[in-house]
Amino acid sequence: MKRKLNYLVIGAGHGGKAMAAHMALLGEQVCLYNRTWDHVSIIAKRGGIDLESYPGGPRGFGRIKNITSEFKNCVPKADVIMVVLPSSAHAEIAKGIAPFLKDGQIIILHPGRTCGALEVDYVLRNNGCNAQYILAETETFIYASRSDGPAQARIFRIKEAVPLAALPATNNEKVLEVINHIYPQFIDGVNVLQTGLNNMGAIFHPALTILNAGRIESTHGDFEFYIDGVTHSVAKVLEALDRERVTVASSLGIRARTAMEWLALAYNVTGPDLNEAIHNQTGYYGITAPATLNHRYIFEDVPMSLVPMASLGQRFGVSVRAMDSIIRLACVIHQTDYYRRGRTVDKLGIDQHSVGELTKYVNEGIRAV
Repeated sequence: MKRKLNYLVIGAGHGGKAMAAHMALLGEQVCLYNRTWDHVSIIAKRGGIDLESYPGGPRGFGRIKNITSEFKNCVPKADVIMVVLPSSAHAEIAKGIAPFLKDGQIIILHPGRTCGALEVDYVLRNNGCNAQYILAETETFIYASRSDGPAQARIFRIKEAVPLAALPATNNEKVLEVINHIYPQFIDGVNVLQTGLNNMGAIFHPALTILNAGRIESTHGDFEFYIDGVTHSVAKVLEALDRERVTVASSLGIRARTAMEWLALAYNVTGPDLNEAIHNQTGYYGITAPATLNHRYIFEDVPMSLVPMASLGQRFGVSVRAMDSIIRLACVIHQTDYYRRGRTVDKLGIDQHSVGELTKYVNEGIRAV
């Protein structure tokens, strides 16, 4: 009989609580970490999380084995570490867990956004971690969820197919095999460049928010984000960003899905152009805009999604003028240098890599010296 694995969920936001509760309800041994103890103290007092769900979905009281705000109390005992936090926290988490990692542990970023696994690997190595860990990332978060209270979570939907890739890709099958009994929805995502460059949030979120900045601030987001916010002109900007993303991917030998292909795949909607296709997506109706410009669509998606795409483009000779325009407008609005804060090729340690060397690294784990 196989030994039960110990799962550690890092992050007790709506996603982390949903994941921890769901795995616990499936009979797994789950530890939950959050850096602020007050945020999880009620979960600790109750011994778990109440999970609500859609009809036929997982629900009940998920008993959590251990709740902690100290990495030393949880990381060494974990077999699989699920990082369920905004990607802007990935580097900080990597620094925190570096002293405690052991050989054979699996770390999965949910999701990696763009170049998340590359950043975490670089930070771990630069912080003295010599453990032979297995690192992976997902293309998107598997749940649509929210937090209903300090020890309550709700799942609205579990995605049917979510690409996952390991760094290096030779570990894809191993990671999928370990978690398949819990998450059969995860599928082979080829490699971490493929999952990162298919990050559609980088195309839709920052530009749509910035191009509707006046309306967001004057109405506090009281309009339909995708339906009212996307017009012919706005859609042209989104199409330009998408062309640049696909071209950056192509320069690395990757065939990325276009936004139109993604809408057809994810929602079975089409149209003569992106504007029409977005308006044909009935699921977008009723989704209101962010209430403020101080939103993750800018402070997370710009530095952790758009910046690495633009930086890869600049490194490998692709024109990314539309991406650069959106990034610079975000810098002005937030009075922040997102190029300095974001995942640029130099901060990922790949600024001297050729396409061949970068491909060898993500596919085989062989880093150029």
